[in-house]
Amino acid sequence: MSLPLEFHPDVQDEIDSAYRWYDQRQMGLGTDFLDAVQLVLSEVAVHPARYGFAERDIREGLLTRFPYAVYYRELADRIRVLAVFHTSRDPSRWQSRS
Repeated sequence: MSLPLEFHPDVQDEIDSAYRWYDQRQMGLGTDFLDAVQLVLSEVAVHPARYGFAERDIREGLLTRFPYAVYYRELADRIRVLAVFHTSRDPSRWQSRS
């Protein structure tokens, strides 16, 4: 059984921005990025405990091939996706999200 995903309002902008950046570098690379994000989100929905903790109760699902991670919190009835964020950027930009 999978849990529904709920997204922080900034997540879509993060995904769109990264998609555009990768697609400008190489046609189709943005789509590969979206596929990698979708793969992690699918895993998170079905197996939320699959990924380790980044801090406190926030887990970090690393993307393959791209230096990004999906940061999320497992709640009783849903998964709250807090960020899709480049792993070398300052995490304080998303850490205050709930």
